[in-house]
Amino acid sequence: MDDHRFSEADGMIEGRNAVIEALRAGVTIDKIYLQKGETDRTLGHIASKARSAGAVVVEADRRKLDAMSRTHAHQGVIALAPVREYATVEDIFQSAADKGEPPLLVVCDELSDPHNLGAVIRTAECAGAHGVVIPKRRSAGLTAVVGKTSAGAVAHVPVARVPNLPALLKELKDRGVWVFGTAADGTTSLYDADLKGPAAIVIGSEGDGMGRLVRESCDFLVSIPMRGKLNSLNASAAAAILLYEAVRQRL
Repeated sequence: MDDHRFSEADGMIEGRNAVIEALRAGVTIDKIYLQKGETDRTLGHIASKARSAGAVVVEADRRKLDAMSRTHAHQGVIALAPVREYATVEDIFQSAADKGEPPLLVVCDELSDPHNLGAVIRTAECAGAHGVVIPKRRSAGLTAVVGKTSAGAVAHVPVARVPNLPALLKELKDRGVWVFGTAADGTTSLYDADLKGPAAIVIGSEGDGMGRLVRESCDFLVSIPMRGKLNSLNASAAAAILLYEAVRQRL
């Protein structure tokens, strides 16, 4: 029983009854892993209830579930609940308005490494950004690992989760926010970018950078000067450099 409680505190809910109860109680669930090849009615019921509650449902083989499991009694289903409730994009704008500052947001395009996402949230908090936005799919959620890596920043920075990043960027632009994407081949040098006004900084994924539609939705593609032999920075380091250039300009 202690194992079970510990795993729930950690944002992981294992076993059919526990997951059904969580869904029934309206617990926010980011993602549900279901064992591939299992077709019984209970798992089908969990999958449809989860999807209608807005969770992402993924099939995983038994080995992956066994490796994730803390209780070693997952019965073919593991759910990941965020350690904090998600904010809305409106909350982020409100946070900027409350401080009387032009909005400064960080948009993470499919950062799947929870350590990277946690580090970005920590830097966003330190730099005084008003919020972080992540996509629903192919992204780490607010898991315990993200919370821990953020050094508690998840308690202070609103993190919103949206189904579609290009649609979000269009909404931001309609609200007067300039969108700055980070790209190695960017046409705007970092130190020429004007980050004093309402700004959203888009950080691409660890492997592929920004997706095509996200990239095309940016007003500016910003390159960070590279003086060494490598041509790219870790995602959270790139976020830190852009955020602190915004801080410098806004002083």
